[in-house]
Amino acid sequence: MHMADALLAPAVAATMYAASAVTVGASVKTLRKDENMAKLPTMAVTSALVFAGQMINYTIPGTGSSGHLCGGMMLSALLGPQAGFLSMVVILTIQALFFADGGLLALGANCWNMAFYGCFVGYYLLWRPIMGSKLFARLGAKAAGRSRILLASILGCVITLQLGAFSVAVETSVSGITELPLGAFVGIMQPIHLAIGLVEGLITSAVLVFVYEARPELLMDVDTSVSAVRSRYSLKTTMIILAVVVAVVGGGLSLAASSNPDGLEWSMFGNAEAGYSENMGLDEERYGISSGAAEVAGSIQEKTAFLPDYAFANSDSPAGTSVSGLVGSGIVAGAAFLVCMAGGFFRRKKVAAKA
Repeated sequence: MHMADALLAPAVAATMYAASAVTVGASVKTLRKDENMAKLPTMAVTSALVFAGQMINYTIPGTGSSGHLCGGMMLSALLGPQAGFLSMVVILTIQALFFADGGLLALGANCWNMAFYGCFVGYYLLWRPIMGSKLFARLGAKAAGRSRILLASILGCVITLQLGAFSVAVETSVSGITELPLGAFVGIMQPIHLAIGLVEGLITSAVLVFVYEARPELLMDVDTSVSAVRSRYSLKTTMIILAVVVAVVGGGLSLAASSNPDGLEWSMFGNAEAGYSENMGLDEERYGISSGAAEVAGSIQEKTAFLPDYAFANSDSPAGTSVSGLVGSGIVAGAAFLVCMAGGFFRRKKVAAKA
């Protein structure tokens, strides 16, 4: 659901940058007050996992479309909404700068559509209430926890992805892209992202259930005082397992990603070449709007993207995809590590100033 620059008027793009920037500022401020923010390894590894997971497009049967993990729900369940949102901003920024995935002008909108809803709406309205409820209590503590994780993950991914898809349609409409009339665009975007959200919910729940079994205290709002909820692995072992998954997904499974267009591209262009609908029928080479801001953003992106479209430039070698997965995951992990370290530095500095 990464938006390209051609889908946004500069004024709309600037508005979405402002909205995302305010959320970043509020998140940083909240984390600076959080004396228990000691999840640096988790933030680095899980951010890399989401980056790698987003490289794998899974086919939506019978549609000619595909989807990929968004990741906001997963990160907010592991890190909390503020740290989860900052991690998603890191991921999306690195994707835009180094892999030309999503436009630089559209980065603010992509952060809002793909991170805000999953991290804040998903956490406060779904994850925390469900995990704090007595649902499935008759199943026993451990089984009830797994069931609540499954329910929260699926509902959270489906609902927040619907909100993100709707925002994309509204943003293009407000931008004045007449080729994408709001009603028709919404009518195509919402159903396909419902299917994508269901699959993402299952993937998210699988990862979170593993963490629940391995190291339950890593999950937000899990009552670890219950005797049945015990760690199976040490924190180090859990992080190593997740890091191995990152390497396997980014460096290997990414090669098996579906070649079908993702939900947004499919909605705009269809997949007539494979015998499916044309949907909005836009010309992939000439669509949307052009602007000076978009041209500047595009020229910057051409210089910074050293692995455009997750491949070696001017090469069809599959090795480019594997390298992109491994290198990108490493960059994301390092950047998330630095963000968390910076938060700790500012907290210590603030405490020292008060002493």
